[in-house]
Amino acid sequence: MHQHISQLLFEIGEFQLTEQSKLSEIKVIEKSQNQLVSYVDIESEKRLVKGLLELTPTAGFLGEEGTSTLQNSDLYWIIDPIDGTTNFLFGHSKFCISIALYADSKPVYGAVYVPAEKELFHADSSGAYLNGKPIHVAQRLQLSETLMATGFPYYNFKGLNGYIEVLKTLMQSTQGLRRMGSAAIDLVYTAAGRFDGFFELNLKPWDVAGGAYIVQQAGGLVTSFSGEDDFVFGTSILAANENIHQLLSEIIAKQEF
Repeated sequence: MHQHISQLLFEIGEFQLTEQSKLSEIKVIEKSQNQLVSYVDIESEKRLVKGLLELTPTAGFLGEEGTSTLQNSDLYWIIDPIDGTTNFLFGHSKFCISIALYADSKPVYGAVYVPAEKELFHADSSGAYLNGKPIHVAQRLQLSETLMATGFPYYNFKGLNGYIEVLKTLMQSTQGLRRMGSAAIDLVYTAAGRFDGFFELNLKPWDVAGGAYIVQQAGGLVTSFSGEDDFVFGTSILAANENIHQLLSEIIAKQEF
């Protein structure tokens, strides 16, 4: 299965890079404030659905662009054709394709492909991998040693004050904070040890499903801000190794969101 998916993601990634080079010709539609979608999103999702159906003909789909209405609660894909659409439209390299397969309500496969960097992260029951080589979350234990990732609110600003307070604390107690503009990339970078932790509010299932499973299979802990398992369909996500996860949880718990 993974070989088929790899080829599919590579092909769609090449399509996206080709179209990104023609940005001035792309018709961009404003979906809602600060949420942009182009025909590249829609075409990419159609190609994803078609290719994945060849592997799992009975599967349902939950996708950002809603190009498929197929439903199957026992077997379904959660897909994001371009996570980091704004980066894509502004000519940046930090955008990716993110997919996750759920069977009996549990993730069994996840993949995140970053076309501009030719990096394919994936996970299955055997572990987590980057271009076929095993990856693991970082094992740093002290906040003072860490590099953290987050995302900024872009449509729901409830809890902004608490979020800013968390940022203030981490700015003063870590090596730094980064924001890639793609939650899926933030998550897989955490899985690979490039970041020590990632947290964000108000994401959608297709933003986090693939990357969260990859973090888990890389040895990381993923929860909501309150420590629950509803991070895919909930309103918050926190991912890190167990030690850093605890430290971040303590900082976040002091604020209201």
